[in-house]
Amino acid sequence: MREEHRGVSFQTVNEDEAGARIDNFLIRVLKGVPKSMIYRILRKGEVRVNKKRIKPEYKLQAGDEIRIPPLRMSEAKVVLPSANLDRVSALKDAVLYENDGLMVINKPCFMPVHGGSGVSYGVIEALRSIRPELHFLELAHRLDRETSGCLIVAKKRSVLRQLHEQFREKNMQKQYLALVRGVFSKRITTVRAPLAKNVLMSGERVVRVDEVNGKPSVTDFKIRENFRDVTLVEAYPHTGRTHQIRVHLACRSHPILGDDKYGDREFDRRFEALGLDRMFLHAEHITFTDPVINREITVYAPLPGDLENLLSNIRKEDEEGEQHV
Repeated sequence: MREEHRGVSFQTVNEDEAGARIDNFLIRVLKGVPKSMIYRILRKGEVRVNKKRIKPEYKLQAGDEIRIPPLRMSEAKVVLPSANLDRVSALKDAVLYENDGLMVINKPCFMPVHGGSGVSYGVIEALRSIRPELHFLELAHRLDRETSGCLIVAKKRSVLRQLHEQFREKNMQKQYLALVRGVFSKRITTVRAPLAKNVLMSGERVVRVDEVNGKPSVTDFKIRENFRDVTLVEAYPHTGRTHQIRVHLACRSHPILGDDKYGDREFDRRFEALGLDRMFLHAEHITFTDPVINREITVYAPLPGDLENLLSNIRKEDEEGEQHV
């Protein structure tokens, strides 16, 4: 069996990863690498955190920079997809902004940001396939598989570090659009609900509000458009917890339409005839300081056609309903 070579890579720990042991973090990130190899490189000091040797039980802190040494892994892990695949080649037209140090793409829905967990490839592997001339491509942050919209990819390690610094210092603003159940109350402007990850008996991973063990999580909301039974809201997360917007909306009785983990499937059924076939969550804007030009920029990702059509159908249905009253 042929093997794939992984060069030296660097990862910066985000808030949601803080508290994890370094060995468990590496086991999760380095899919396909035997645990024995992970513990060997830790024992030999080849893995460094903030340029220092650490023990397997070291608990990561937000902002820690992890150096991962060159590794050889089974090719059965993640193979770069063919650049000729329609979904892969389509990413060429998804670039919203690009310069020598980074690119911002409009991530398509249903494509994970990276391969693993039964998925052969994700956005980062697809980009590496269609842009082989770029020797460094790393995700600056993540989006859920079903979430579309603005995703930053760094083309230089120095740029990646500066972007992570902005995330860590909360100098980067992200704005999402979500279509939620019910009439959204104007009194709900900020949700402060600590979140914790849980594993169900089935093995499914979910996030719950946990006032005792949860990590602080804050999201601001603003109404974009009111409908009869649903509301289009803007979400501005101040922290970067897993599924944060989804859980914060669900805990306020306004789950996102099409959310199969935290949503209301019975309520969603009536909207399937109007075009609902996935979670309505889109990363519409992202504002950050571009390290290459040292200037603040805002990148906008237009709403995908399927979500735009759904809104149009809901507007039409509401108008027809008013005419019959």
